[in-house]
Formats: sequence, structure tokens, C-alpha cells
Amino acid sequence: MKLIVLIAVVALASARPDKLDDLEKKPNVAILNQQSDFELDGTYNFNFESEDGVKREQEGKLKQITEEAAGAAVSGSYSYTDPEGNLVSLSFVADENGFQPVGDHLPKPHPAIVRALEQIRRTNEADAARAAGGHHA
Repeated sequence: MKLIVLIAVVALASARPDKLDDLEKKPNVAILNQQSDFELDGTYNFNFESEDGVKREQEGKLKQITEEAAGAAVSGSYSYTDPEGNLVSLSFVADENGFQPVGDHLPKPHPAIVRALEQIRRTNEADAARAAGGHHA
């Protein structure tokens, strides 16, 4: 039993990350600006900026999606400087259509995928118009 405990202690000691000391030496980052507002009806917004250049803002509200279902509609953005010194910015919308991020650093879809998604969208619109008794041009 003592051997098992000794092996466990040695394994834990050797598994300790070497970079832990580097993390402990990093200074705290001051928040330069921070605001938030939360309402009883579910709407909210917040933003902050830290001294290391990180910026974050977001707003949201409850949204009636169907007669029976409600959800959240959220939009926002954040930015930071990556380790190579490049500014990384991302904006997004998150609603009944899912999370939709936009940023120059994100991979771009192949043009064939874009065309296929557009065709699917047009087909869905035409199907919905036919189902509603409308005409599709």
C-alpha cells in the first residue's frame, strides 16, 4: 500500500506543469471601464475594457420565436491582441438561427458551399410561400 501511495505522489509531482510559475508571475489586468444593465423583462447589456486591450460588449433580449416558444436574441463583439501582436475582432448574433460569428480571422466557406446554402434558402422560401398560398416568382 505504501508503494502505491509513493508512486501516486511521484506521479503527481512529475505531472505538475512547468509553466505554472510563468502563470503565477503574470500581473493582474485592470478593468478600465465596465458597465452593465439588466432589466426584469430579460433585456440586458454589458461591456468592459481592460488595460491589456481586451474589449467585450453584448446585449440581449427575450424573443418570441413561435406562439409556443420563446428564446434569446443576443448580439455582441469582442476584441483582443493575440500573442503575435495582431488585433483579433469578432462580432456575433445568436438567435433562433444559431450562433453566427463574423471575423477576419475565421475560415471562409468554399464558394460552392455558399451557393448551395443560398439555393437551400431560396427553396425554403419558395416552399413556405407555396404552403402559405402565395405565389413565387
